[in-house]
Amino acid sequence: MVSRLDATEKALALIDELEEKHGPLMFYQAGGCCEGTQPQCFEKGGFYPRMNDVLIGHIKGYEFWIDRDLFEYWQYSHFMLDVLDGFGPGGFSLETPLGKTFKVHYRLFNEEELKDLEPVERNA
Repeated sequence: MVSRLDATEKALALIDELEEKHGPLMFYQAGGCCEGTQPQCFEKGGFYPRMNDVLIGHIKGYEFWIDRDLFEYWQYSHFMLDVLDGFGPGGFSLETPLGKTFKVHYRLFNEEELKDLEPVERNA
């Protein structure tokens, strides 16, 4: 099956650092407004996905949820989690005090990949 989600080495290293300090983690990417559209990292259980939000995969075993409307727009895209220096628009994410921000790079799946995508899970 083709994964909808991967992470760069830089993102994985930051996740290790955050995990050591905060314990189990989770990710949520909102559709805009106050949270912006960058993924946010929380302590596991520190954010509750809304009804019909979509679990698109796991990074290092940690759930990566996205806003239900955002999924409708990006459902044919691969998400690559990366990290940049600087502050993202949300400010609530665990990496913010470190002067870092998570960022997703997108690319469209090709026809072959679309035939074998990992299924998603919707929050009930």
